[in-house]
Amino acid sequence: MTDTLTKLAATIAARRAGDPAASYVAKLLAGGAPLAARKLGEEAVETVVAALSGEAAELTGEAADLLFHLLVLLEVRDVPFADVLAELDRREGVSGIAEKAARSA
Repeated sequence: MTDTLTKLAATIAARRAGDPAASYVAKLLAGGAPLAARKLGEEAVETVVAALSGEAAELTGEAADLLFHLLVLLEVRDVPFADVLAELDRREGVSGIAEKAARSA
C-alpha cells in the first residue's frame, strides 16, 4: 500500500506544473491550502457518513478519496509524504495514550 501512496504522491507533485483548466489536481494545487483543506474536510465527512451507513464499497471509495485529498494537501503545504511515513514509523510500538500524553507535555 505504501508503494501505491508513494506513487500517487509523486504523481500529484508532478501535476504542480499542469494546467488547472485541464487537470483536477493542478486546479486543487493552484487553489492553495484553503481549497485543498476544504476538499479534504468534505471527503472526511463523506468518509464518516459512509462508515456509518454500513456499505463497505461506499466506505472503500470514500477512504480512497480521503487519502487522495490528504496527499494533495500535503503537497500544497510542501510536506513530503515520506515525512508522514517517518512519523508513523516513529510512533510504531508506542502506546497511543503515551504518545498523546507526550505531545501535550
